[in-house]
This record gives sequence, C-alpha cells and structure tokens, in this order.
Amino acid sequence: MKKTFQLHVEGKNPERLLEAIKHEIRQYLKRERRKPLPAQADFWDFDCRFGLSEEAAEVIHVGAFMDRINEAAVAQAPAFYLELLAKPAQRSFVARASTVDDSDEH
Repeated sequence: MKKTFQLHVEGKNPERLLEAIKHEIRQYLKRERRKPLPAQADFWDFDCRFGLSEEAAEVIHVGAFMDRINEAAVAQAPAFYLELLAKPAQRSFVARASTVDDSDEH
C-alpha cells in the first residue's frame, strides 16, 4: 500500500475520517497477513515509511505508524503519506544471558 491519506475532507467529520483511515490500514494488514507464506518464511513483515508527503517520508517501525497518524491529526496536517510493503521474513532467535535467582522464595 502506497497512499496519501487526506485528513480534511469537506463535509466529513475529521474524527470519523481518521477512524475510517485507521480501519482501512488495519484491514490491509489483516489481508496481507492472511496470504499464504512462501517456503522458509515464518511470518509477514512490513517495510513502513511515513511522512506528511511522499518526498518527506522516513522509514519507521510498523508498530509506530498509528502514533504518527495521531500526531499528524493533532498537528492539523492536511494529509499524510503511508507506505506499507509486505515481505516474507524468518524469525531470528537471540540467545539471552541466563539470570540465576539465588533466593528461595516460595
């Protein structure tokens, strides 16, 4: 999905328009995640870019775009650009250092 969303449309309530935009984005994510995974892939990952225009868009974490949308709405921005591109990914496991608790609290 590469799309510029208008936050102010004449004749539409801004709060309802914002909720409709968020709903559309959530539905896109659900639709992409339902697609069959290729071999050797564990999940669908997303490349995400956000900005007030396509030229000013910067790479962000996929979990942070809702906060950015809210910030744009609060700042009364007329529009924002969102790019979400699905890609198959494989989980990488990071070994954690074990922590031993010496207390015998039960």
